[in-house]
Amino acid sequence: MFSQICRRSRTHIQIRGLHKERYQSFVPHNILRKSEDVGVRPGGEEFTVVNPANNEVLCTVLSPSSEDVRKAVTHAHEVYMSGVWSKSSAIFRSKVLSRLAYMLENQIPDIARIEVLQTGRAIREMNAQMSRLPEWLHYYAALLRTHQGYVAPTQGKLLNYVQRVPLGVVAQITPFNHPLFIAMKKIAPALAAGNSVIVKPSELAPISVLEFAEMAAEAGVPSGVLTVLPGFGPTTGKELVSHPLIRKVDITAGTSTGRALGGVVGSNLASYTAELGGKAPILVFDDADVQSAVNGVAFSAFIASGQTCVSGTRIIVQDKIYDAFMTGFLGKVESIANSMGDPSNPLCSMGSIISHRHLERIERMVDSRTNGTILAGGKRMVGRSLLDDFDFSRGSFFAPTVISEVDTKDELWQEEIFGPVVAVARFSDEAEGVALANASRYGLGAGIWTTNLSRAHQVAADIESGLVWINAHHRNDPSSPWGGMKESGIGRENGIEALESYSQSKSIIVNTASSEETRQTDDWFTESGDTKRYG
Repeated sequence: MFSQICRRSRTHIQIRGLHKERYQSFVPHNILRKSEDVGVRPGGEEFTVVNPANNEVLCTVLSPSSEDVRKAVTHAHEVYMSGVWSKSSAIFRSKVLSRLAYMLENQIPDIARIEVLQTGRAIREMNAQMSRLPEWLHYYAALLRTHQGYVAPTQGKLLNYVQRVPLGVVAQITPFNHPLFIAMKKIAPALAAGNSVIVKPSELAPISVLEFAEMAAEAGVPSGVLTVLPGFGPTTGKELVSHPLIRKVDITAGTSTGRALGGVVGSNLASYTAELGGKAPILVFDDADVQSAVNGVAFSAFIASGQTCVSGTRIIVQDKIYDAFMTGFLGKVESIANSMGDPSNPLCSMGSIISHRHLERIERMVDSRTNGTILAGGKRMVGRSLLDDFDFSRGSFFAPTVISEVDTKDELWQEEIFGPVVAVARFSDEAEGVALANASRYGLGAGIWTTNLSRAHQVAADIESGLVWINAHHRNDPSSPWGGMKESGIGRENGIEALESYSQSKSIIVNTASSEETRQTDDWFTESGDTKRYG
């Protein structure tokens, strides 16, 4: 197996029902041949994967060198050109993806525990999220059996049929906040379309993606079709997306990273999908059901410790309901804080921040604000948990935070915090509320809470966002397009759009006229000088 070294450390991890002593030859997977077969040797830098909830080292990973990355891309291209997957039938690919989905379903509890260990997220979150993963595989397996080409209405005696064909080798850069979930949203359509796929997961949380790659091989994804290269963005990631054989790059990252990589991808004339930053506004109108709005806004803001691109970080509440909403919301925030503890505890409400560096960034943004009043939280957590006596000082925990009266020009209003921090503002009428919602360079997600159906649809149309939830938040489905406007990205994940973005149309035109008719009608250079059809 094309592998790097992931050496076991102090923390004992039980994964997929096995005590994984084979972590000693774990990272990354090229799922085809052994390293000696492709001439790849680990030669990159070494890094550790750490549990951010207690700062314990999970494993040590040796990332690929630049030469390793180049050889991996070349090898993936060779596999693509062989046709073992790229030219296989849609039914064959559908069966393999379905088999993989059923295998994944059986491993959900273990995969959820992995995600808790490497992200510090609460186990109740990860159990719920991981249970959705097989749906993406099932969806694209079904789409392969139902999505069809077509015959174009070409003039004359011509049959013009149009097919979808894969792009080639595609690169995917995935983040730490939903390690396997976001990777799945990219991998499933890319494999379904017939591509060779290379994934660079976040160096902070690569384990679950690597485990999935092993599972894919067991399910029958041919060797070399799925490769996972754990490493750092400026080295492994840049080397990967810069390779001229890469025909598409799909990333989930910050806007600055997306802009920088976009220039690299463009120079290779490759396709590009980028799900980037967000600063989701949540509009709560005065006719909203207060309790439902409180519950929904709390979910939007504090799920994943606020570390999502669609996190509800700008809470915009209409005057008449403001006091009642804030009373209920602050009570909910207090309840969340009191129920924080060991992320592996099923009763834990919210987990940690991904790293100490990210924790310090959140602290800096809160402390350096030029205005605003902290109504709850506002600092890291260092004491003992009221829930289970867990020592917060061992990890990177930040209290759920609510800040009112934040100016729209302040960094807290404008920039993505990626933590459990929300800014609250009032508005008087619909026009002012929409203006506040759109007062951002981002446009990924937004939420509306109202019982007025007409208003809901009108405001949803006026908000500059690729995703708008009404009386809900963060609802997602493999069939539903996901992506942003403005500086929140380009292209869409999910649905038919994603499958087609991982393929390209191929138009085949067949002359159906007889040879005798063709001789008479298609001899352009006939000496008679008769006018012929052109095109």
